[in-house]
Amino acid sequence: MRIQTLTQETTSDILENLLKRSPNSYGEFEDRVASIIETVKEQGDEAVFSYTKQFDKAEISAQNLIVTEEEIAEAYEKVQPELLDVIRKSLVNIRAFHEKQLKNSWFDSQQNGIILGQKVTPLDKVGVYVPGGKAVYPSSVLMNVVPAKVAGVPHIYMTTPPGADGKVYPSTLVAAKEAGVDVIYKVGGAQAIAALAFGTESIAKVDKIVGPGNIYVALAKKAVFGHVSIDSIAGPSEILVLADESANPKFVAADLLSQAEHDEMASAILITTSMELAKQVSREVDYFVSILSRKEIISKSLDNYGYILVAPDMDAAIDAANEIASEHLEIVTKNPFETMTKIKNAGAIFLGEYSSEPLGDYFAGPNHVLPTNGTAKFFSALSVDDFIKKSSIISYSKDALEEVYKDIVKFAECEQLTAHANSIKVRFEEV
Repeated sequence: MRIQTLTQETTSDILENLLKRSPNSYGEFEDRVASIIETVKEQGDEAVFSYTKQFDKAEISAQNLIVTEEEIAEAYEKVQPELLDVIRKSLVNIRAFHEKQLKNSWFDSQQNGIILGQKVTPLDKVGVYVPGGKAVYPSSVLMNVVPAKVAGVPHIYMTTPPGADGKVYPSTLVAAKEAGVDVIYKVGGAQAIAALAFGTESIAKVDKIVGPGNIYVALAKKAVFGHVSIDSIAGPSEILVLADESANPKFVAADLLSQAEHDEMASAILITTSMELAKQVSREVDYFVSILSRKEIISKSLDNYGYILVAPDMDAAIDAANEIASEHLEIVTKNPFETMTKIKNAGAIFLGEYSSEPLGDYFAGPNHVLPTNGTAKFFSALSVDDFIKKSSIISYSKDALEEVYKDIVKFAECEQLTAHANSIKVRFEEV
């Protein structure tokens, strides 16, 4: 991996390079995605089935679009009992973590007849997109479905691209069943997002779409936002390791590569105060790349978006980490908890040398759907909050309103909204 001295200039250059990976930088795909969305909107099922045959080579119709209970039972037979056990253990941890995020409606009443409050209501219909094709992600099923279930969403619809044989990965189906998905559709890509956003003869229209996908899925979610809500427009995966001389170079190298293997556009960055650690990590990375199965993907990722930055002190390292605002941030310092208090921007923070990033991907419980491309400066991890809506409650008695009605009238007249003012005054014409 390339080793550079950390300066304001190198940080700016890295940020500029990383931002090239954003879905917002791929405008050449937008027209194609817009065409798919419009066609699905106009032609419904016919377009969905046609695109599925074109892109996934699968013959899908209204008769076999929805995964049957028989197919799910078959999937259970194909999944190893050990994997099923792990899925269930992970499910317990994810559910327990998200149950702590639950919010209740609240009401505050005052003696003068004023009642104010907030009513919390789960969304009614949510669509969950799960990637297929070259890889299988049962962990994404759990992370997107569980917070919706905990929030109380009554209808959860999942879409995932089928193989050419018209089937869905067994582990994906098992994870969906365990998590509590209501309906699974065999459809992927931008056409799946369009179908969920607008509805077709066979696919339900939803209120919100969540879940990761390729550039076509990301741009489709961006395009339908406003017709439905979405979680985010996710970019390629990222990891930033913040380390001092106490860190284990082998552990750090292994953790950097855990994200670099996702795809050629993944980012892996080490910021350290130790030049010696930087050199050791670079050597360990070279060794691991030579023996890991996805070496070609890893090498391209590191060539394009892999960096080792040597900072003059920990304050400078922390400033750079906050500026980059990585999706995953590992802190491997003498006192990681103290360092963590100075971190403002990160999707998920992993503390200590035994809190490797894949722990969060699969098992610990916090959600692995995280903000990317610097959006951790203003976005959060997927949570129960993403599957609820909040309504304000306002109730005034006559006496309570009479005490303040002249103030409200004055405010309305200041804005020259006479109907607003009249709506208040008409209630006290006799006063």
